[in-house]
Parts: sequence; structure tokens; C-alpha cells
Amino acid sequence: MRRRERGLTWIELLVAVTVLLVVATAVIPLYRWDEKRRREEHLRMTLETMRSAIDLYKRYSDEGMIVQTDLDQKGYPRDLEELIEGAQIGDPNSPESSFVQFLRRIPVDPISGREEWGLRSYQDEWDSRNWGGENVWDVYSLAPGRALDGTSYSEW
Repeated sequence: MRRRERGLTWIELLVAVTVLLVVATAVIPLYRWDEKRRREEHLRMTLETMRSAIDLYKRYSDEGMIVQTDLDQKGYPRDLEELIEGAQIGDPNSPESSFVQFLRRIPVDPISGREEWGLRSYQDEWDSRNWGGENVWDVYSLAPGRALDGTSYSEW
């Protein structure tokens, strides 16, 4: 008499694979949603960092610590590169003067994956999509699409 062989029958194997497929179809959308949520949070932090750098530049300029020769700048940086290049704070001949770099590099937009940002100057309308070029008053994302909350990324 033959002993009963151990192992899975064809039906048991088919049921196990079906259960795994059902679980996988439930997990994949959750993973995609979580990944999008993380990218959106990173975008919010990146915009906050760049806007804080612009505000700090403006504060130093208003306090007379950064000398500007172009009145159209209104105390704001000319472009994002100026935040990276930095500025001399105070009188360059004074021992109290220092050099401040506001950003290390232009950050990558976590949604689009590019180092391109929409810019607004102080002279532009608050919701303008065309940069006047006089200065950098605000930045926004150029990524297409909508966030999880239904707003457009360019509105952030």
C-alpha cells in the first residue's frame, strides 16, 4: 500500500495564487497613493524652503545689509541663481561682514523631476503665469496635474 504523498494539490495551489493576486490588487493602489502623497509633501517642503530663502534675502535687503543697485528689484533677488551665488552681508571692508548663501542649489521639483520652477516678480499679478523678469518674488511648481486634495500643483 502506498503512503499518501505530501504536498499541495492543484486546487490548493490555484486557491493560494488567487488569494495572493487579490491581496496584490488591493495593495498596489495604496502604494501608488502613498508614493504620490510623499511626493506632494516633499513639494510643499521644497516650496517652503525656496520661499523662506527669498524672504530672508528680502529682509537682509530691506535692512540695508545687501546693497542693490537696480531699483526694479524692490529688494528681491534677480533670479534663483542669485540665491545660490549668495551675497555679501554688510560692508565688505568691515570685519563683521559675512557672506551668506541662501540656497545650495536649485531643488528638483519632486512631481515633475526637473529643476524648473515657475517664477513671479513683485511687479507681476499674484496669479500670473508669465514671469516679468524684474526679480523673484514667488515660486511655484510647473508640474502638470492635480494633487490628492484636488488643487493644481501650480496653485501651491
